[in-house]
Amino acid sequence: MLFLIIVFGLIGLAVGGPVGLLVGGGLGWWLGRRIGRRLSAARMQLQEGFLESIFSVMGCLCQADGKVTEGELSVAEKLFDQMHLQGEHRAKARAAFARGRADDFNLEAELAKVNRLTQRQPVLRQVFLQVQLSAIAADGVLHPAEHEMILRVARGIGCSDAEVQQIEAMLHGAAANSQGASEEALKDAYRVLGVSEETSDAELKKAYRRLMSQNHPDKLAGKGLPESMREVAQARTSEIGNAYERIRAARGQ
Repeated sequence: MLFLIIVFGLIGLAVGGPVGLLVGGGLGWWLGRRIGRRLSAARMQLQEGFLESIFSVMGCLCQADGKVTEGELSVAEKLFDQMHLQGEHRAKARAAFARGRADDFNLEAELAKVNRLTQRQPVLRQVFLQVQLSAIAADGVLHPAEHEMILRVARGIGCSDAEVQQIEAMLHGAAANSQGASEEALKDAYRVLGVSEETSDAELKKAYRRLMSQNHPDKLAGKGLPESMREVAQARTSEIGNAYERIRAARGQ
């Protein structure tokens, strides 16, 4: 807004002197407020659509093996709590989840919508996919039908198979944090950071810093991640940090 006030003020000054400065500055202020309102409305629409798609696709995925388990329902409710969804917002989330479970749910159309909403924002797509994986893995078993469905979802929103493996490694890593380190946990840590065991310490640090920067909750919020999903983003950065520390410890650093 300040930029518009200055620009229009200078134009007004050049055209009409001091009076033109005031008129131009006022016009810049009015235009800045108008643009700000439109941007705010567009951001809110994006965030609401993102959340609705998260829960509708989650309902569809949980139904992939023919039934929705108590564990999967519990994960959905815990996510509602984590996102502090109450009243009307919680009711909308539950309705979206139920819509995804319906036989006539159009998964491809919903994924196309997510692809549009997250265009040019790969980390938002990864967060979306991570939430889905967390839900269907709630019963401790990833059924073949569920795995095939998650790959279908990943490809539908523009994620690669490598990104799916990275997110799966994050979930495994979260479990390993409470069960102690293991050789498999170390392998998952490398997958989380997207590097190999032969990667140098310098390249490892570079990969870690890049991921932390890309996944910072404030940066994701600026790209359209709903504020209610901040804790989800924080958990993601936490696991990136845990993976880095696990590798450093294994390397004796």
